[in-house]
Amino acid sequence: MQAMQIAVESLNMSSMVLKTYLDDLSEEEFLLPAGPGCHCAAWQLGHLISSANHMLEGLKPGSGMELPEGFSKAYSKAALESGVTPAYLAKADYFVLFDRVNEAARKLFLSMTEADLDQPGPSGFPPMFSTVGSIVVLIANHPLMHAGQFVPLRRELGKPIRI
Repeated sequence: MQAMQIAVESLNMSSMVLKTYLDDLSEEEFLLPAGPGCHCAAWQLGHLISSANHMLEGLKPGSGMELPEGFSKAYSKAALESGVTPAYLAKADYFVLFDRVNEAARKLFLSMTEADLDQPGPSGFPPMFSTVGSIVVLIANHPLMHAGQFVPLRRELGKPIRI
């Protein structure tokens, strides 16, 4: 297996974990904060979609997807800090966008060579993400950075252990 296939497998695994934690939540539960200091699943999924799309565009302009009008701004750090809550979508709509941005990531990953991974990454990212490869790893694993926040919510709601 080559590096880009491993990146796709990592993306698939992290997406499966995240969706497994969220797929049995009701629309109302999807809007509950995941815990103290956390945001609801709808906000977190919007953030994951928007940030993945931004990173894809940074790696190769045109490789992302067109998001709904104002979507990226609604799930930005600036909006979060201003306390503005987005007009949340239905859970199924987030899953459609999540699947579409992941498909765009898979397509880009599989078009890359291993030599591409050593190239400098796009500007504007923290120093730990200085190469194309580090951005690919971030895109693939970013959902896992959020997935753990949903376990306490699931336990509080009495949901079964899924993974």
